[in-house]
Amino acid sequence: MNTSAQGRLLLVPTPLDFGCASQAPIEDVLPLATLRAAAQTTHWITENAKSTRAFLKRVGEHQTLAVPLQQQTLTELPRVVHKKGDHQAGGFDAKPLLQAALQGHDVALVSEAGMPAVADPGSSVVRAAHDLGLQVLPLVGPVSLLLTLAASGLNGQNFAFVGYLPQDSIERATRLKQLESLALKTGQTQIWIETPYRNPAMFSAALQALQPNTRLAVASGLTLASASVQSRSVTAWKKAQGGPSGDTPAVYALGI
Repeated sequence: MNTSAQGRLLLVPTPLDFGCASQAPIEDVLPLATLRAAAQTTHWITENAKSTRAFLKRVGEHQTLAVPLQQQTLTELPRVVHKKGDHQAGGFDAKPLLQAALQGHDVALVSEAGMPAVADPGSSVVRAAHDLGLQVLPLVGPVSLLLTLAASGLNGQNFAFVGYLPQDSIERATRLKQLESLALKTGQTQIWIETPYRNPAMFSAALQALQPNTRLAVASGLTLASASVQSRSVTAWKKAQGGPSGDTPAVYALGI
């Protein structure tokens, strides 16, 4: 419990291996200060309670938890937040979820992988914390979007994350061409993500829709021993005859 009158909102990153066949040693991807902060926190706002319990179990193997796992207070974000997002003005009111912080407890926001509120729900909680006058403290941990961008060789001075692309094949091809046009006109790197089972279709669609000289980077398994980051032109991709598997999530980036 925080000794000040009010608690803080801690943004606690988690390993990127959620849903992967193997896991990285947690101490290899999260610094000691983050592990300690997670172990000392007892109130959580979470994307999924089950995955958060699994995360806390891993933390507890290296740092003693302040209270046993069964006594942790875990509050899941509503399902509507997952489906429709929570970043629009006038959207989900998260202030009631932060009552423990107003009573002096630190409250942690956590998602299933990476930094909460970045390519994941939680921005409404962060906004609510600011509106309530609570300190917001992001902790250090892996962010797949930035790791991919840094390793892609694409423009890291001007970039945009566009979430998921449409599943419909025609709409997806149209969107890919729109992103490519924007990248070619402005130099802005375009980044998006995809789930494991849709990776083969996404990769194939990109090779069909994009121009030969456009550079496409694909990253998967980041922070794992099997990590892969490949960046080459569409023409070179076609010659290589490779691509992401359907076993792990992937981050894509295109540009010049």
